[in-house]
Amino acid sequence: MPLMIYNSLSDKLEEFKPIHEVKVNMYVCGPTVYNYIHIGNARPVIFYDMLKRYLTFLGYDVTYASNITDVDDKIIKKAIEENKTEHEIASFYENAFFEAVKKVGSNKPDIIPHATDYIEEMINFIQKLVDAGYAYESNGDVYFRVSKVADYGCLSNQVSEDLNQGARISINDNKENPLDFALWKKTDEGIKWNSPFGMGRPGWHTECVVMNHKLFNGEIDIHGGGMDLKFPHHENEIAQCEALYHHHLAKYWIHVGRLDLQGAKMSKSLGNCLYVKDLNSTKDGMILRCLILFAPYRSIISYSEALKEQYEKEYEKWQRAYKQALYELQFNNVIEDAIDEKYINEFKEFMNQDFNVQNVLTVINNIIKEMNTSLRAKKYTQLSIVKNTLKTILDVLGISLFVEPMTDEQLNVYKAWQEARANKDFAKADIYRLKLSEWNIL
Repeated sequence: MPLMIYNSLSDKLEEFKPIHEVKVNMYVCGPTVYNYIHIGNARPVIFYDMLKRYLTFLGYDVTYASNITDVDDKIIKKAIEENKTEHEIASFYENAFFEAVKKVGSNKPDIIPHATDYIEEMINFIQKLVDAGYAYESNGDVYFRVSKVADYGCLSNQVSEDLNQGARISINDNKENPLDFALWKKTDEGIKWNSPFGMGRPGWHTECVVMNHKLFNGEIDIHGGGMDLKFPHHENEIAQCEALYHHHLAKYWIHVGRLDLQGAKMSKSLGNCLYVKDLNSTKDGMILRCLILFAPYRSIISYSEALKEQYEKEYEKWQRAYKQALYELQFNNVIEDAIDEKYINEFKEFMNQDFNVQNVLTVINNIIKEMNTSLRAKKYTQLSIVKNTLKTILDVLGISLFVEPMTDEQLNVYKAWQEARANKDFAKADIYRLKLSEWNIL
């Protein structure tokens, strides 16, 4: 079965066919670095990392870019409050962001463009839109004429009247149309740049379009982000791209649902956030990763302690089974590189169904059952094969069990423990067991 992906642009499942056969270019909207990220912010970080891993597993050559928005009203406000520069604020929280990325088991994107590195390109882009009649200056600001784009609303599947009602748009006499959005903002406060339109800074919706074009120079395969970015941010990206480049920026648009806290939207302004930095351990990061990955990616997750405990039990079950298998295989000196293609094919079949993770979870638990059965039956070759299969699947998902092979010293004690047990020398066995427990082998 080919990989089928739900495309937000067409509002339907589509077979994934990259523009350049085996080469995939993917861009995901990254953080505005003015605060720590909460576990809801971690959902796209985890999902798109998994998406890159899976596409790579299928044989695609993936270039994954995700930006850093390091100029924004929130950053300026934070800098003023703390009597620091915008660069100091942005750098601090960018570093904190990538610590969080690491904690939830994700890799850094291949390319990490910063908005402030592309200001000149943004100014030139805005000028081209003005020259082409798609944008206009008004009292030092520059706005995009939404009415000039025939299919505005194509991503959110709404007509302009509906968008007007749903948009968070303040009354602004400078605009020709309430839906028109800022490309350049005049400002006397905070960081600013000189431009043909006066001192100011670029609008958020322009930044990603310009960075995309600079990095990939054409339509990309996948553009992603959270569901809340569909409108207005991604809609406005498409509008600008259509105006100058005559395409929708990306062939496939993928959006990830929210992660709420016990049914309420998590928001820094509301103060109801659980921050990734406050996770106690890398194990907690993996449990969060499982909780996020094994939910339908387009649906809302309602986070609770009960849900966390459910996935903690699942994770510990996998960890326990893998550890027992690895150590018994070491003890019996069984080395087998093969994997079970039956399980791999099932994994691919379900992942190719727009990432049907619920069924993938079933596959993983079936592997765990077979591992335990093979261990009890001392079928070590099969045990090794299913253990390798489990690791292959978990690696694609980015889930680490943090189980390493025993060192020579540990293996010698493990062998002595097994020998003492076989000889019913329980006093010695208890001594060895205590040592193995200290090493977290048992």
